[in-house]
This record gives sequence, structure tokens and C-alpha cells, in this order.
Amino acid sequence: MKIVPYEDCYKNQVISLILHIQNEENNLNLSVDEQPELKNIGDIFLKQGGCFWVAIENDMVIGTIALLKVANNAGVLKKFFVDKNYRGKKVGLQLYKIFMAFCKDNCIHTVVLDTPSIATRSHSFYKKAGFIEIKKDQLPFPYKYPDRDSLLFLKEL
Repeated sequence: MKIVPYEDCYKNQVISLILHIQNEENNLNLSVDEQPELKNIGDIFLKQGGCFWVAIENDMVIGTIALLKVANNAGVLKKFFVDKNYRGKKVGLQLYKIFMAFCKDNCIHTVVLDTPSIATRSHSFYKKAGFIEIKKDQLPFPYKYPDRDSLLFLKEL
């Protein structure tokens, strides 16, 4: 397995993986149109100072993670997904470590994220990683997300 920065050649696999996990595994009923960043990863994440990584095994995308930079020192952890066949094999941990190293190297001090309330396994991961659950009115910056009974988390670095 290798983790590499996003390139457009991965676009269809990234969209397929994310929509499968959101809709088939978690029944969130989210479309690509509700997530315009998936159609424009380069413009939304990369050109604005963030990043997007993909985990690859046998030329297949098996995981993703991204930073949406929203201010000089703040960002949103986005699109953190791992194929169910690779969960528990430290793929998510490796993606997260790269994400955190990027934050440190780029002076990102505040990270928020949203996650569906039914995704309890991810909640456990975030809490172990030092994120705290917050309410919408505690967000440190304006942030729109497709709310599917979502929980919000914050981490100060």
C-alpha cells in the first residue's frame, strides 16, 4: 500500500469509494451534487492551500483523506474514508498521520470535522486522536456541510 497526493486519474475511483461508503454502508443518501468538492478536488482542496491524499493498493483507491483550508491556520478534515476490506489494517492511521504532518508543516492549528452520528467507529477514532465533540454554535469559523444528523469535532494542534 502507498499513500500519494491526489491526481485526476484517481477521480472516478475516489468518487466511487466515497459514495459507496456514504450510501451503501451508512445509508446517508448523499449525491455527488451535494458534495461539489468531489468534482473539483484540485480547485477546492489543492489550489486553496489544502491537500487530498489517496491510499492505493494494486492500482485501486482504498482510502482517502483531505484538508480543506479555510483560514491561514484553520482547516476541515474531509473525505476520510477507508474501504471496508482494509479497515483495521492501519490504512486510516497512516492516512491520518500524513494529514497531521501536513497540518504541522503548514501551521494549521485548528481542525474541525463533521461525521454522521451513525458512524460510531469513526467517532471512537477521532476521540482517541484528541478531537472533542462540539455543538454547531461552537464552530470557530463558518462551515457548511450536508447535515445527516452529523456530529462535529474540533482539535486544537
